[in-house]
Amino acid sequence: MARQTGKALQEGDPAPEIELLTDAGSPFRLSSLRGKNVVLYFYPRASTPGCTTEACEFRDAAAEFGSADTVIVGVSPDAPGAQAKFKTKYGLPFTLLCDVEHRAAAAYGVWKEKNMYGKKVMGIERTTFLIGKDGRIRKIFAKVKPQGHAAQVLAELSAL
Repeated sequence: MARQTGKALQEGDPAPEIELLTDAGSPFRLSSLRGKNVVLYFYPRASTPGCTTEACEFRDAAAEFGSADTVIVGVSPDAPGAQAKFKTKYGLPFTLLCDVEHRAAAAYGVWKEKNMYGKKVMGIERTTFLIGKDGRIRKIFAKVKPQGHAAQVLAELSAL
């Protein structure tokens, strides 16, 4: 799962393969979505305020993404049980992936040192990757602000 080089992912690069468990505990491979656009969004933790805002905005725009032949997939370090609870509580109509070992986050370069209340900790830097039908990264949204993000991604999708 780890990238072969130390260089950061760039727009135009092939999206690294992801093999993780879903919120339902089923195996998932990103390559299974080839032929569709994919919104792959990494978030720090299920059921926290910013992550809830972001997920609910994607939920509310799910029909528009579907009309654009686009699948939404969320990724966080949460275990399947926490992801399932988050998905059910907020009626999320898309797959949530469980990156408990941070392999996908590391492969995408979003597992980073963060400063939380003056203490350095490792965690996910909120980032979204728009992946084209050919499996290549079309757009990278780094250091995402949750409010208004789904609309921003939809606007970019319509430009593809």
